[in-house]
Amino acid sequence: MKIKTQSLKELYEKDFYLWVQENLRLLKNKEYDLVDWENLLEEIEDMGQRYLDSAVSFMAVILEHLYKWENFRDREYVGHSWIKSINNARNELDVIFERHPSIRKKSAEELPTAWRIAVKRLVRWFKEDENHNLLKKYFGRFPTEKDFPQECPYTFQQVMEYEPWV
Repeated sequence: MKIKTQSLKELYEKDFYLWVQENLRLLKNKEYDLVDWENLLEEIEDMGQRYLDSAVSFMAVILEHLYKWENFRDREYVGHSWIKSINNARNELDVIFERHPSIRKKSAEELPTAWRIAVKRLVRWFKEDENHNLLKKYFGRFPTEKDFPQECPYTFQQVMEYEPWV
């Protein structure tokens, strides 16, 4: 199927899979002048960003649960699920870094972003009904982002290795 460049741009919005297949065909046939370069370049850029976004998300989970472990663990919340969550997120990060080694360095640079996400999750966590007793114990009110450290209290190495439960 031969598609014109303008039609290819429209196809990007209507049928992404077909758009990919058609651009792939054009590239293989060295028909570079017909490729939808604008959207193709955007997609390539987004591909790399997706892996970084995943890494940041996993780091946020680790940061959230490390912080909970060190600050909000008590008889009611022994934290076993937090340990599992940390270990699972670290395993996922290991896979990402193994497949895409350059993302490790970039992820370390994104630690402040991961911490901001973790803080937002912590604030929401205290709003859950089952955590209201901890809310009273530690804050006496619903906490805000200002109640948590503004700077990430953990290093990238701690995100990857720190096990305070050992």
